[in-house]
Amino acid sequence: MMKIYYFLCLLLVSNVVLAQESNYLITYKRSNNGKFDDKQNPTLVYAGTDQTTITNQQIIKGIARVPYEQYYVNRTNSAYYKITTFENGRQIATVDSTVFAKQKFTITDESKIILGHKVRKATTSVNSNTIDLWYTEELGIKASPVELGQNLGLVLEMVRNGNSTVTATNIEKIKSIPNAIKLPTISSFVNELTYKDLLWKSRFVSIPIFTKQRIRYSDQIQSDSILRFAGGTVIVRKIKVPELKRNEGQAFIEVVQQSKGDAYDRTGSVFLIPTDQDINFLEGMKAGINTLPVYENGNGKKYQGMTLTATYEPVIELMRFFTPFGVSQFNHIQIKGKHWQDSVSYRQDISELLPRFAGKEVYIGTYIGNYDKEGHEVTVSLTIHPGRPQMAEGAQVLSLFNTANVMEMGGQEYPTMFNQDNGVEVTFELAQEAKNVQLRYITTGHGGWGNGDEFVPKPNSIFLDGQQVFKFTPWRTECGSYRLSNPASGNFESGLSSSDLSRSNWCPGTVTNPIYIDLGNLKAGKHTIKVYIPQGAPEGTSLSYWNVSGALLYYN
Repeated sequence: MMKIYYFLCLLLVSNVVLAQESNYLITYKRSNNGKFDDKQNPTLVYAGTDQTTITNQQIIKGIARVPYEQYYVNRTNSAYYKITTFENGRQIATVDSTVFAKQKFTITDESKIILGHKVRKATTSVNSNTIDLWYTEELGIKASPVELGQNLGLVLEMVRNGNSTVTATNIEKIKSIPNAIKLPTISSFVNELTYKDLLWKSRFVSIPIFTKQRIRYSDQIQSDSILRFAGGTVIVRKIKVPELKRNEGQAFIEVVQQSKGDAYDRTGSVFLIPTDQDINFLEGMKAGINTLPVYENGNGKKYQGMTLTATYEPVIELMRFFTPFGVSQFNHIQIKGKHWQDSVSYRQDISELLPRFAGKEVYIGTYIGNYDKEGHEVTVSLTIHPGRPQMAEGAQVLSLFNTANVMEMGGQEYPTMFNQDNGVEVTFELAQEAKNVQLRYITTGHGGWGNGDEFVPKPNSIFLDGQQVFKFTPWRTECGSYRLSNPASGNFESGLSSSDLSRSNWCPGTVTNPIYIDLGNLKAGKHTIKVYIPQGAPEGTSLSYWNVSGALLYYN
């Protein structure tokens, strides 16, 4: 009996030792098409019989950039925890107790050896991606470097679509999972959707500019923080833009627009007002558009505030957009088989313009040309996202011309200057040699009916110092793709709608993208840029005209 007693005690002690030894630290690295990045941040999985923690090397070393996520599996109840840590240690958490039960795998007969362990292959599909998981049961624990496969065994490799791989590169027995790595005590949880939203929004800077603001021909709307001009068709607000760390960042402008009474397609623009000089567009809007420098090219008209001078810089166009025919307000117009959009969202990358507003207080304006007393409603925001470097040392942005008459309802002349051979001609001076010079150019043709420049392709020619450097014909043929944003668009006997018609570089309900014209390296001194377009002649009271904006991008 004593022998049996000692044997049972020895067995109990052995089991305790085995339980203590069944904790592992597994290191995983990622590869694409078999190639590993030596500078990557390896995933670390602490795996035990009761708990699994998924973290990474930078978090463990205390050098991870916030926000960062860690994941935990409570093996006693198969609950999966996600915890994000922000600056100052603030955390949010969510938990899912059903995620693993929902996972379905096909276990195959395929096997291979990874780090000396025989692994089997399980397959599944996620969002049309084929996922292969190679797992072993030899170590008596369950874990995975990702959410998938946590209950299969110890996953030592995950392969997505045959080329993107997460592979275990080291397995280390540890005495126990460190307390600092274990699931912390969580006082409150948010649901999964809220968690994802809070995490997503924490990864970038969001600056609201205008929220549900009316742009309409009326002076009745007043606000302490928003300036209104041209009968309320231009709104302006001062914002503070943060500095960029390590010159890294991508910037986006987003506009959400609805009709509140105006049924027509209108020109819209989001612009930055340079205020570096005493004469600037903001002061011109306050004092009257005729106080700004004028451009004259011999056709007898004066174009206010549209071109660069020695003492004045025109507005920098961030985005040009076009409202559709009556989205939202006119959704009651029924056409069988058509289900109208409730609003239109325009979003555009403007990262190349960051040198003009990063780390500064700037005035941002938005314009929609209309004489409607109810007009339009817009929400405008700027987001700045960390990422690849966008601002090399010495990056510069200089606005050369902007003929979009954003103060149209305040008396600014329509840009009909292209009825002369010299079109728009601007001289600028560089204090020193400029490298990798580009012209950021936005162009759209307007006016007339069937024979107006809105509907007739016209070549745009760009000249630098008297030499043609670029020529193209701006034209959009996909306007019919946006029919569901145009409930009030007129219909023709041909079966077409007005919003279907191709136009000179714009469609109702779209953004017009800039093009980037390479000008090479320019020497210090004076240079001249000229834009020539064969503008159509007036037809009765209908004018053809061109809204063009050009900003110089370069490095010193």
